[in-house]
Amino acid sequence: MSVIYILITVSIVVAIVFLIAFIKAVKSGQFDDDYTPSVRILFDDEIKKSPSKIIKVEKQKSI
Repeated sequence: MSVIYILITVSIVVAIVFLIAFIKAVKSGQFDDDYTPSVRILFDDEIKKSPSKIIKVEKQKSI
């Protein structure tokens, strides 16, 4: 039974360490997306055109 207490304690400590590491990574900007904003302008026209294409396709189907 004492082994269970040791395993639970160790698992909680490991979980806390991973949580602290994750929080440090988020605060330091590790997961910031620097690539997408620079590429978004290249595909801006395609995004604007796609809703009109969808509407045209729906109109053709209804006729």
